Amino acid sequence: MLESITPLLTDPAAWAALVTLVVMEVVLGIDNLIFISILSNKLPPEHRQRTRRIGIGLALVMRLGLLATIGWIVGLTQPVFDLGIHGETFDTAFSWRDLILIAGGLFLVWKATKEIHHAVDTTPSNDHLLEKDKKDVVINNVGSAIFQIILLDLVFSVDSILTAVGMTDHVPIMMIAVVIAVLTMLLAADPLANFIDKNPTVVMLALGFLLMIGAVLIADGFGVHVPKGYIYAAMAFSALVEGLNMWSRNAQIRKNQAEEAAQAALNKAETAEPGV
Repeated sequence: MLESITPLLTDPAAWAALVTLVVMEVVLGIDNLIFISILSNKLPPEHRQRTRRIGIGLALVMRLGLLATIGWIVGLTQPVFDLGIHGETFDTAFSWRDLILIAGGLFLVWKATKEIHHAVDTTPSNDHLLEKDKKDVVINNVGSAIFQIILLDLVFSVDSILTAVGMTDHVPIMMIAVVIAVLTMLLAADPLANFIDKNPTVVMLALGFLLMIGAVLIADGFGVHVPKGYIYAAMAFSALVEGLNMWSRNAQIRKNQAEEAAQAALNKAETAEPGV
Protein backbone atom coordinates (compact mmCIF):
# COMPACT_ATOMS: atom_id res chain seq x y z
CA MET A 1 0.00 0.00 0.00
CA LEU A 2 2.79 2.43 0.99
CA GLU A 3 4.66 1.59 -2.21
CA SER A 4 1.66 2.75 -4.23
CA ILE A 5 1.21 5.97 -2.22
CA THR A 6 4.84 7.20 -2.10
CA PRO A 7 5.19 7.99 -5.84
CA LEU A 8 1.92 9.93 -5.73
CA LEU A 9 3.27 12.34 -3.10
CA THR A 10 5.68 13.88 -5.63
CA ASP A 11 3.28 13.79 -8.58
CA PRO A 12 1.63 17.21 -9.27
CA ALA A 13 -1.05 15.51 -11.38
CA ALA A 14 -1.97 13.29 -8.43
CA TRP A 15 -2.34 16.34 -6.13
CA ALA A 16 -4.46 18.11 -8.75
CA ALA A 17 -6.66 15.01 -9.06
CA LEU A 18 -6.98 14.83 -5.26
CA VAL A 19 -8.08 18.47 -4.91
CA THR A 20 -10.54 18.17 -7.81
CA LEU A 21 -11.94 14.92 -6.47
CA VAL A 22 -12.35 16.32 -2.92
CA VAL A 23 -14.33 19.27 -4.30
CA MET A 24 -16.49 16.95 -6.43
CA GLU A 25 -17.13 14.58 -3.51
CA VAL A 26 -18.08 17.46 -1.19
CA VAL A 27 -20.50 18.86 -3.78
CA LEU A 28 -22.02 15.43 -4.42
CA GLY A 29 -22.32 14.96 -0.64
CA ILE A 30 -24.60 18.01 -0.34
CA ASP A 31 -27.54 15.94 -1.63
CA ASN A 32 -26.90 13.25 0.98
CA LEU A 33 -26.46 15.85 3.72
CA ILE A 34 -29.74 17.62 2.95
CA PHE A 35 -31.62 14.31 3.14
CA ILE A 36 -29.97 13.34 6.44
CA SER A 37 -30.67 16.81 7.91
CA ILE A 38 -34.37 16.76 7.01
CA LEU A 39 -34.82 13.20 8.27
CA SER A 40 -32.96 13.76 11.57
CA ASN A 41 -34.85 17.02 12.29
CA LYS A 42 -38.09 15.02 12.53
CA LEU A 43 -36.70 13.18 15.56
CA PRO A 44 -36.68 14.45 19.18
CA PRO A 45 -33.73 16.84 19.78
CA GLU A 46 -31.80 14.37 21.93
CA HIS A 47 -31.69 11.82 19.08
CA ARG A 48 -30.84 14.13 16.18
CA GLN A 49 -27.06 14.52 16.43
CA ARG A 50 -26.51 10.81 17.08
CA THR A 51 -28.66 9.87 14.09
CA ARG A 52 -26.80 12.31 11.82
CA ARG A 53 -23.43 10.96 12.93
CA ILE A 54 -24.56 7.37 12.41
CA GLY A 55 -25.83 8.25 8.92
CA ILE A 56 -22.62 10.03 7.90
CA GLY A 57 -20.49 7.27 9.46
CA LEU A 58 -22.40 4.69 7.42
CA ALA A 59 -21.82 6.83 4.30
CA LEU A 60 -18.05 6.66 4.94
CA VAL A 61 -18.14 2.89 5.58
CA MET A 62 -20.14 2.27 2.40
CA ARG A 63 -17.87 4.43 0.24
CA LEU A 64 -14.68 2.80 1.55
CA GLY A 65 -16.28 -0.64 1.23
CA LEU A 66 -17.23 0.04 -2.37
CA LEU A 67 -13.72 1.32 -3.11
CA ALA A 68 -12.35 -1.97 -1.76
CA THR A 69 -14.42 -3.76 -4.42
CA ILE A 70 -13.61 -1.31 -7.19
CA GLY A 71 -13.57 -3.99 -9.89
CA TRP A 72 -17.10 -5.03 -9.00
CA ILE A 73 -18.27 -1.40 -8.93
CA VAL A 74 -16.93 -0.76 -12.43
CA GLY A 75 -18.78 -3.86 -13.54
CA LEU A 76 -22.06 -2.31 -12.41
CA THR A 77 -21.99 -0.13 -15.53
CA GLN A 78 -22.30 -3.14 -17.84
CA PRO A 79 -25.86 -3.66 -19.25
CA VAL A 80 -27.79 -6.53 -17.69
CA PHE A 81 -30.89 -6.31 -19.91
CA ASP A 82 -32.18 -4.22 -22.79
CA LEU A 83 -35.79 -3.28 -23.56
CA GLY A 84 -34.77 -2.45 -27.13
CA ILE A 85 -35.98 1.16 -27.00
CA HIS A 86 -33.28 3.62 -28.00
CA GLY A 87 -33.41 7.34 -28.70
CA GLU A 88 -31.08 10.26 -29.16
CA THR A 89 -31.33 11.34 -25.51
CA PHE A 90 -32.28 8.13 -23.68
CA ASP A 91 -31.46 4.44 -23.58
CA THR A 92 -33.19 1.36 -22.12
CA ALA A 93 -30.11 -0.86 -21.90
CA PHE A 94 -30.10 -0.96 -18.11
CA SER A 95 -27.08 -1.72 -15.94
CA TRP A 96 -27.14 -2.38 -12.19
CA ARG A 97 -25.99 1.22 -11.69
CA ASP A 98 -29.00 2.46 -13.69
CA LEU A 99 -31.40 0.32 -11.67
CA ILE A 100 -29.90 1.54 -8.37
CA LEU A 101 -30.19 5.18 -9.50
CA ILE A 102 -33.81 4.71 -10.64
CA ALA A 103 -34.76 3.00 -7.35
CA GLY A 104 -33.02 5.71 -5.34
CA GLY A 105 -34.65 8.46 -7.40
CA LEU A 106 -38.11 6.96 -6.92
CA PHE A 107 -37.48 6.68 -3.17
CA LEU A 108 -36.36 10.33 -2.99
CA VAL A 109 -39.39 11.53 -4.97
CA TRP A 110 -41.72 9.48 -2.74
CA LYS A 111 -40.05 10.68 0.47
CA ALA A 112 -39.99 14.37 -0.56
CA THR A 113 -43.63 14.21 -1.74
CA LYS A 114 -44.68 12.58 1.53
CA GLU A 115 -42.87 15.23 3.61
CA ILE A 116 -44.38 18.07 1.54
CA HIS A 117 -47.85 16.57 2.00
CA HIS A 118 -47.21 16.29 5.74
CA ALA A 119 -46.12 19.96 5.86
CA VAL A 120 -49.26 21.25 4.11
CA ASP A 121 -51.72 18.79 5.67
CA THR A 122 -54.25 20.56 7.92
CA THR A 123 -55.33 17.38 9.74
CA PRO A 124 -54.29 17.62 13.41
CA SER A 125 -51.83 14.99 14.58
CA ASN A 126 -52.52 12.74 17.57
CA ASP A 127 -50.57 14.22 20.47
CA HIS A 128 -52.43 12.26 23.17
CA LEU A 129 -50.03 9.29 23.35
CA LEU A 130 -49.05 7.68 26.63
CA GLU A 131 -45.41 8.06 27.72
CA LYS A 132 -44.67 4.37 26.95
CA ASP A 133 -46.23 4.73 23.49
CA LYS A 134 -44.21 7.88 22.87
CA LYS A 135 -41.00 6.02 23.74
CA ASP A 136 -41.89 3.18 21.37
CA VAL A 137 -42.66 5.67 18.59
CA VAL A 138 -39.30 7.41 19.11
CA ILE A 139 -37.44 4.07 18.93
CA ASN A 140 -39.32 3.12 15.77
CA ASN A 141 -38.69 6.54 14.21
CA VAL A 142 -34.94 6.43 14.95
CA GLY A 143 -34.72 2.94 13.46
CA SER A 144 -36.76 3.99 10.44
CA ALA A 145 -34.64 7.12 9.93
CA ILE A 146 -31.38 5.13 10.06
CA PHE A 147 -32.79 2.52 7.64
CA GLN A 148 -33.82 5.21 5.14
CA ILE A 149 -30.43 6.90 5.51
CA ILE A 150 -28.73 3.56 4.75
CA LEU A 151 -30.80 3.17 1.56
CA LEU A 152 -29.90 6.65 0.30
CA ASP A 153 -26.28 6.26 1.44
CA LEU A 154 -26.06 3.24 -0.86
CA VAL A 155 -27.42 5.17 -3.86
CA PHE A 156 -25.25 8.24 -3.31
CA SER A 157 -22.20 6.08 -2.51
CA VAL A 158 -22.44 4.19 -5.81
CA ASP A 159 -22.83 7.45 -7.72
CA SER A 160 -19.96 9.04 -5.77
CA ILE A 161 -17.54 6.15 -6.31
CA LEU A 162 -18.34 5.89 -10.02
CA THR A 163 -17.61 9.62 -10.30
CA ALA A 164 -14.29 9.06 -8.54
CA VAL A 165 -13.43 6.16 -10.87
CA GLY A 166 -14.06 8.42 -13.84
CA MET A 167 -11.61 11.05 -12.54
CA THR A 168 -8.59 9.00 -11.42
CA ASP A 169 -7.19 5.47 -11.57
CA HIS A 170 -5.45 5.65 -8.19
CA VAL A 171 -7.44 4.00 -5.38
CA PRO A 172 -5.43 5.74 -2.57
CA ILE A 173 -6.40 9.14 -4.01
CA MET A 174 -10.05 8.05 -4.10
CA MET A 175 -9.90 6.88 -0.48
CA ILE A 176 -8.26 10.08 0.79
CA ALA A 177 -10.78 12.22 -1.13
CA VAL A 178 -13.72 10.22 0.24
CA VAL A 179 -12.46 10.47 3.84
CA ILE A 180 -11.90 14.25 3.55
CA ALA A 181 -15.32 14.77 1.93
CA VAL A 182 -17.16 12.72 4.57
CA LEU A 183 -15.32 14.51 7.41
CA THR A 184 -16.41 17.81 5.84
CA MET A 185 -19.99 16.50 5.80
CA LEU A 186 -19.63 15.56 9.47
CA LEU A 187 -18.51 19.09 10.39
CA ALA A 188 -21.27 20.72 8.32
CA ALA A 189 -24.09 18.37 9.40
CA ASP A 190 -25.08 20.02 12.71
CA PRO A 191 -24.92 23.67 11.48
CA LEU A 192 -26.92 22.78 8.34
CA ALA A 193 -29.53 20.80 10.27
CA ASN A 194 -29.90 23.54 12.91
CA PHE A 195 -30.24 26.19 10.20
CA ILE A 196 -32.96 24.17 8.45
CA ASP A 197 -34.73 23.56 11.78
CA LYS A 198 -34.74 27.28 12.71
CA ASN A 199 -35.98 28.42 9.28
CA PRO A 200 -39.17 26.51 8.36
CA THR A 201 -39.30 27.96 4.83
CA VAL A 202 -35.90 26.42 4.12
CA VAL A 203 -37.40 22.98 4.80
CA MET A 204 -39.74 23.34 1.82
CA LEU A 205 -36.84 24.57 -0.33
CA ALA A 206 -34.74 21.56 0.72
CA LEU A 207 -37.63 19.19 -0.05
CA GLY A 208 -37.88 20.82 -3.47
CA PHE A 209 -34.17 20.09 -3.94
CA LEU A 210 -34.77 16.44 -3.03
CA LEU A 211 -37.59 16.23 -5.58
CA MET A 212 -35.30 17.64 -8.27
CA ILE A 213 -32.43 15.34 -7.29
CA GLY A 214 -34.77 12.33 -7.36
CA ALA A 215 -36.01 13.26 -10.83
CA VAL A 216 -32.42 13.70 -12.04
CA LEU A 217 -31.43 10.27 -10.64
CA ILE A 218 -34.36 8.65 -12.46
CA ALA A 219 -33.46 10.46 -15.70
CA ASP A 220 -29.82 9.39 -15.31
CA GLY A 221 -30.95 5.80 -14.89
CA PHE A 222 -32.75 6.04 -18.25
CA GLY A 223 -29.63 7.41 -19.92
CA VAL A 224 -30.68 11.08 -19.88
CA HIS A 225 -27.65 12.80 -18.38
CA VAL A 226 -28.40 16.21 -16.88
CA PRO A 227 -25.17 18.22 -16.39
CA LYS A 228 -24.44 18.50 -12.66
CA GLY A 229 -23.52 22.16 -13.13
CA TYR A 230 -27.11 23.00 -14.13
CA ILE A 231 -28.47 21.26 -11.02
CA TYR A 232 -26.17 22.98 -8.56
CA ALA A 233 -26.55 26.34 -10.29
CA ALA A 234 -30.34 26.03 -9.86
CA MET A 235 -29.89 25.04 -6.21
CA ALA A 236 -27.50 27.95 -5.58
CA PHE A 237 -29.86 30.46 -7.23
CA SER A 238 -32.84 29.14 -5.24
CA ALA A 239 -30.80 29.34 -2.02
CA LEU A 240 -29.81 32.92 -2.90
CA VAL A 241 -33.46 33.93 -3.44
CA GLU A 242 -34.45 32.26 -0.15
CA GLY A 243 -31.59 34.08 1.58
CA LEU A 244 -32.86 37.42 0.25
CA ASN A 245 -36.39 36.54 1.44
CA MET A 246 -35.07 35.69 4.91
CA TRP A 247 -33.09 38.94 5.00
CA SER A 248 -36.21 40.87 4.00
CA ARG A 249 -38.36 39.13 6.63
CA ASN A 250 -35.81 39.74 9.39
CA ALA A 251 -35.49 43.40 8.37
CA GLN A 252 -39.28 43.78 8.51
CA ILE A 253 -39.38 42.15 11.95
CA ARG A 254 -36.71 44.53 13.26
CA LYS A 255 -38.54 47.48 11.71
CA ASN A 256 -41.81 46.45 13.37
CA GLN A 257 -40.06 45.99 16.72
CA ALA A 258 -38.47 49.45 16.45
CA GLU A 259 -41.84 51.02 15.60
CA GLU A 260 -43.51 49.22 18.52
CA ALA A 261 -40.74 50.36 20.89
CA ALA A 262 -41.04 53.96 19.64
CA GLN A 263 -44.84 53.86 20.02
CA ALA A 264 -44.54 52.42 23.54
CA ALA A 265 -42.10 55.20 24.50
CA LEU A 266 -44.44 57.81 23.04
CA ASN A 267 -47.43 56.38 24.95
CA LYS A 268 -45.39 56.34 28.16
CA ALA A 269 -44.38 59.98 27.66
CA GLU A 270 -47.98 61.03 26.99
CA THR A 271 -49.16 59.17 30.10
CA ALA A 272 -46.53 60.81 32.30
CA GLU A 273 -47.09 64.34 30.89
CA PRO A 274 -50.24 65.32 32.90
CA GLY A 275 -48.41 64.70 36.16
CA VAL A 276 -45.49 66.98 35.26
